[in-house]
Amino acid sequence: MVSERAILVGVRVKPPARPLAAAVVEPEESLQELAELARSAGARVLVQTIQSRDRLDPATLVGRGKLAEIGQQAAAQDANLLIFDHELTPTQQRNIEQEAGCRVVDRTQLILDIFARHARTREGQLQVELAQLSYLLPRLTGRGVEMSRLGGGIGTRGPGETQLEMDRRRIRGRIRWLEENLETVRAQRMRRRSRRSSVPIATLALVGYTNAGKSTLFNRLTRAAVVASPQMFATLDPTARPLELPSRRRVLVSDTVGFIRNLPHTLVQAFRATLEEVTEAEMLLDVSDCSSPHRAQQEEQVEKVLQEIGARDKPILRIANKIDLVPPEEREALRLRGGSIAISAATGEGIPELLAVIDQKLTLDPVEHVRLRFSPRDGKKLNAVYEAGRVLDRKERGEWIVVEAEIPHSLVRRLQDHLVKRGGKSHRRNAGP
Repeated sequence: MVSERAILVGVRVKPPARPLAAAVVEPEESLQELAELARSAGARVLVQTIQSRDRLDPATLVGRGKLAEIGQQAAAQDANLLIFDHELTPTQQRNIEQEAGCRVVDRTQLILDIFARHARTREGQLQVELAQLSYLLPRLTGRGVEMSRLGGGIGTRGPGETQLEMDRRRIRGRIRWLEENLETVRAQRMRRRSRRSSVPIATLALVGYTNAGKSTLFNRLTRAAVVASPQMFATLDPTARPLELPSRRRVLVSDTVGFIRNLPHTLVQAFRATLEEVTEAEMLLDVSDCSSPHRAQQEEQVEKVLQEIGARDKPILRIANKIDLVPPEEREALRLRGGSIAISAATGEGIPELLAVIDQKLTLDPVEHVRLRFSPRDGKKLNAVYEAGRVLDRKERGEWIVVEAEIPHSLVRRLQDHLVKRGGKSHRRNAGP
C-alpha cells in the first residue's frame, strides 16, 4: 500500500469577494476540513500552508515563488503528495507537478477518492466510477506525473488506475454505459417506491453535514448497525430501516451520504438516484453538530445542496446533535431556542422528545381518535388496533367489545364498518353503544 505523506495548500484571495449575507469561510477553517478529508483517505498530513494573493495565478494557482517554496518543503519533509484546497485546471496541475516533482490532487479528487474507498454496493461503485470519469474526461490532455504512474494512492484509486490511458472515445462509451445502468437502478428504485406508496408509510431522510452524527442517530432510532465513524463520508450507500413512533405509526428512516462544503457537482449528478430518497421523503431530519464552532457555515452548505437537488421546500425538522459535548449553559440555551430539537444521539438524551415532535409534525396517515365496536369473531381486526395504535379504553358490553383508541387514518378506513365515533362525532351509519 502506498504511504501518503501530504502537504496541504490553501489560498486566501484579497479582498474576499463574498456577498455580505454569506457565512464567512476562512482559509484556515477550510484547510482544517481538508486535513480531516486527507486523513479519511489514509494520508498523513505533514504541513499545512496558506498563500495570500490579490488574485489566483492562472498558471500555478499560488505563484511561482510560493510553488518553489512548497517544492523545497516537499523535498525536506519527504512528501509524496500535494493536496490543494481548490479545484485545479489541467494546466495548473501539470505545472505544479513539474515544479514540485510529486503528485498533485485537488479537493475534488480527494473527495472522489474517499467515495471510492467507501462504496460497498454495486450501485455506489457505479456512481463513484461515473463521477471519477466525468471529472477525468476534460483533464486527459497533458496530465503530468500522474499519467506515468498508475496505481499510486489518493486520486488514482478505482477507475483512475485503469482509465488514465484511455482515449476520450472509450471513456465516453464507458460513461454512457454507466449512465444506462444507473437509469436502470433508478427505475428499480421508483418501482420499489411505488409499491411502498400503495401502503401509506412515510419516509424520513436524515440529511446534514458530514460527521454531524447522522449514522449514530440512525442506529439509535432504528437499532441498526450502520458504521458510525469519525471519518468523513463513512456512510456512503443509503440504508432504510423501520421506526415505530409513540403513536404506534410505522415509518421508514433513510440514512444518506453527508454533505460538505464545495461538494463536487460530478458527485451530485452521479448520486442523483441515491439523492432521490431525499427528494421523495415525507420529511427531512436535518442533523447538525451543535458543538462545532462552524455550525452556521455547515448549515448554510446543507441548504445549498438541498437547493441544488430540489429538496429545499420539503418539510424540515432541524436537530441539534451532540448536546452532550457543549457546556451546561449552552445546552439550556439550545433547548430554549426555537426551531430545533436538542439531542445527543450518543447518549440518547432528547430522543423521546424528538420522536414526539416527529409524530406531531408528520402529516402522512395522521392519527385519529375513534371508538370502535367488535364482535368476538373480529379478533384479527381488534388485534390490528392493538398493533397499529394505542388503545385508551376497552369495555365489554354484552356480546360487543367497544374500544376507544388512537389509530392511523389508513386503519380507520379499513375498519369503517366497526366505527362508532370519530373525532368526537357519532358516525351515523353505525350508531351504537
